[in-house]
Amino acid sequence: MIVRRAASAAALALAIVTAPSVADTQPSPKIPRIGYLGPASPTEGAFLLQSFRQGLRELGYVEGQNIFIAYRWAEGRPDRMPALAAELVQLRVDVIFTYSNATVGALQKATRTIPIVTANFADPVRNGFVASLARPGGNITGFTGVTEDLTNKWMELLTEAVPKTSRIAVLTVSSANHHRLWLEMQGAAGALKLTLQRQEVAGSEDIEPAFARLVGDRAQGLIVLPSAPINASRTQIVSLAAKHRLPGMYPNSQYVKAGGLMSYAQVRASHQPENREGPRADDPAVRAAAGGSDY
Repeated sequence: MIVRRAASAAALALAIVTAPSVADTQPSPKIPRIGYLGPASPTEGAFLLQSFRQGLRELGYVEGQNIFIAYRWAEGRPDRMPALAAELVQLRVDVIFTYSNATVGALQKATRTIPIVTANFADPVRNGFVASLARPGGNITGFTGVTEDLTNKWMELLTEAVPKTSRIAVLTVSSANHHRLWLEMQGAAGALKLTLQRQEVAGSEDIEPAFARLVGDRAQGLIVLPSAPINASRTQIVSLAAKHRLPGMYPNSQYVKAGGLMSYAQVRASHQPENREGPRADDPAVRAAAGGSDY
């Protein structure tokens, strides 16, 4: 779950900041400076921010006392992300934390030297974020939810919950990752005897027209793919799904807390709270992101 990964990513970011460089083996006396780029709004991203701060506190770091965090929020607007990423780079922070493909992409264009730690990104090799999972190289590290492996499960669980479902609307954004997910879902839909209807949105203003179209197309269920613009509108999406009596499969539990039917996401043992202490400063992932030897 991304909430647990946020705490682990906080540990990873801190390990990168506090790791001694090759040239200087003495710990730096300066206060670590972390940039935080949220793809949604502070309200929508509050649950992840809380976990991130908790991860820092468990390691003895309290904001305003012995660590500095500069926040930037894209409010679910991808067009704002490049400028916000550039602002964090200009602030000369030691490491930048984020949790979406869109923000990772913006940060990658803004800097090739400041370490970037993400709590969640999909298909990092195909998207050009890392050279490979074994040897990522570059300045990006973090956790991947391997969303592609979940698409079949989303359809299976939705049809199990609502057995007569045969037409499912899929809410997406215009991105290479969502296009790949859409193709994979189409390829698997035949075996499940499903007809998929793609509804693409760019922001909150597109949500209601998308629902009008999918209702007009007689959709019987809804699958929502994860993205910053869509997640920022989750309350609106859940409300419209309830209004039109559409059972929905959502990408994370925050939709369920907002009233959605169900969610299904991959949870790894390493993301459990008892394992939040994260990697050591000599961990290969830390060295890779800090510019040392990759793994």
